[in-house]
Amino acid sequence: MKRDRRAGGSGRSRRRGRAVSGGPAPKPVRLQKYISQAGVASRRQAEGLMLEGRVVVNGKPATEMGVKVVPGRDTVLLDGRIVEPARRRWIVFHKPSGVLCTRNDPHGGQTVYDLLPRWAMGLRYVGRLDRETSGLLLLTNEGDTAAALAHPSGQVEREYVATVAGPVTARDLRALRRGVELEDGFARPRRVRKVPPDDDHWSIVVVLTEGRKREVRRLLKAVGHPVLALERTRFGPFRLGGLSPGGWRPAHSRELEEARSIIAGGRRIRRGSVKRRAHA
Repeated sequence: MKRDRRAGGSGRSRRRGRAVSGGPAPKPVRLQKYISQAGVASRRQAEGLMLEGRVVVNGKPATEMGVKVVPGRDTVLLDGRIVEPARRRWIVFHKPSGVLCTRNDPHGGQTVYDLLPRWAMGLRYVGRLDRETSGLLLLTNEGDTAAALAHPSGQVEREYVATVAGPVTARDLRALRRGVELEDGFARPRRVRKVPPDDDHWSIVVVLTEGRKREVRRLLKAVGHPVLALERTRFGPFRLGGLSPGGWRPAHSRELEEARSIIAGGRRIRRGSVKRRAHA
């Protein structure tokens, strides 16, 4: 498997050194943002760590939310370990079926991090997949952006291809499009369509805008089609494409630009909703 040549090469280190010594000084950033960008925790989680007294800046506990640090100048510790600002990383990983979305499994099961380079331990997955589900899994050290993509309010599309026992009828599709009452509430896919059968197995493409637990499996079981195999092929602008199971690639710049645009649009919509409620 090819290594990501952009991951901290010597040329990048030399450019960074010149910028620090001869270029403009880094700007101060809020401590919780610094921790989030380092991929250690989301911004909200970082605030909790600060309140617990677990974050130290230049030898002093930092418990106030207004504390700012200068990357490269100030020393930040979390539980006694240095938190270094990492460059932003996004990778697209093809999770095989049977692999767990966790860093460590007490029962010794294989995890996604077992299949990735060692530096990927600093990345967080976005929108976990259950053990039996394969397909696209995003990993990043941008905690806030990851949280915004995964949050249901963002309405970010997730596309799945489910293999089921056929035949899938037009009536089944209509039932899915109307929506199904599940044990944790009403659920309706944004789009569904069927794929022509292959060896008596039918496939249904399901597009959701939320990530409720095992939602696709429960939806299809409710209309009489238990899932035989399930793969996520898209998450927002990120696509699985021809990536082999266990393989990974850096996210493309156009995917990241579109993701940030989707997040910004969602924030504008939420701000507008808040203003309308305030004036109601």
